[in-house]
Amino acid sequence: MGTIKQSLANNVETGGKHDAKDLSGTVPASNIANSSLSDVTAVNPAIGDLRQTVSSDPSPASFGDIWYNSTLNKVRLLQLGTGSWASGGNLNTARDSLYSTGSQTANLVYSGQNPSGNTVNVESYDGSSWTEIANVNTALRSGASAGTSTSALKIDGYTGSGASGTVESWNGSAWTEITELNTSRFDGTAAGASGSAAIAFGGSTPTRVGNNESWNGSAWTELNDMVAVTSFNRGGGTSTAALSTGGYAPPGSTRSGKTESWDGTNWTEVGDLNLVRNAHAYSGSSNTTGLVFAGDNPGAPTTVNTESYDGTSWTEVNNLATARYRLGGSSNIGTNNSALASSGYNSSDTRQTASEEWTVPSGAQSISGS
Repeated sequence: MGTIKQSLANNVETGGKHDAKDLSGTVPASNIANSSLSDVTAVNPAIGDLRQTVSSDPSPASFGDIWYNSTLNKVRLLQLGTGSWASGGNLNTARDSLYSTGSQTANLVYSGQNPSGNTVNVESYDGSSWTEIANVNTALRSGASAGTSTSALKIDGYTGSGASGTVESWNGSAWTEITELNTSRFDGTAAGASGSAAIAFGGSTPTRVGNNESWNGSAWTELNDMVAVTSFNRGGGTSTAALSTGGYAPPGSTRSGKTESWDGTNWTEVGDLNLVRNAHAYSGSSNTTGLVFAGDNPGAPTTVNTESYDGTSWTEVNNLATARYRLGGSSNIGTNNSALASSGYNSSDTRQTASEEWTVPSGAQSISGS
């Protein structure tokens, strides 16, 4: 192993423990074992992120936090466990091709299609139950959504014969018609953390397009197009950091596994999904993390597959309980650790009222693994 030179004094205490408070000298390799982090008796405050010394694990803590527990004599960190889906509250109105935005515990679903046709119904989720609130002005389906449960956009959509051309803004109590897109479309998606800052990208006019437009609270402005013309894509994030995933892309009507990242200026292709799909759902608030789930793919028309993005690649994680497509998600405020799936068609093309909640638990672990 050789001599380890870390400017630490040879302060080896009874039982082989090392006192790291004296930051001078050289420690012989014979005094350090591979599991020595379990036997540190004190950590000098100068050692960066390890300067927090506590007698018990801190609460609350954030993912990635590191501290020294003086009671356990261990260096500890907060790390994530394995995510899973669990049953959430049932919607009052089953629907597909709905608009949705918000987080797992503060979500909004609006409009969409039910057995009677396009609906104006709007429901709000508080983490346990859905409540009917003020209706939208125009009943549509297959449009794009952005914002939160109290500040949202309903962006265009399908009337049953073509694109509507309408855009509505939600202020937490009422819907108001606002300025239309420059290019009216449906079957696209949007990103934005509020009703006053968003982008709308992809969709059909009915010709598939890669158009990208930005909303500043008063007007829509055309920005750089997507790399590929895409419809039935799903994504989210902010107006300056977003992802677009899957959908239909050329040639023909081929389901795609492509992912594109938006940096506020340009779209760039990044890591592909493992499973090609369209009409799926998405959760994510940036272009460096995200979660895709459910959707329609060639092998199994309705899927339960869920994938998590780490900024580079997609990893398959635990599946939904119910396969579905044309469902709602938590596209702009949710994360890849906390997400919501709502309504949509199941594998028998029956509209669902059920919602499911995705959670990745976190817990304190010793770095030594004990």
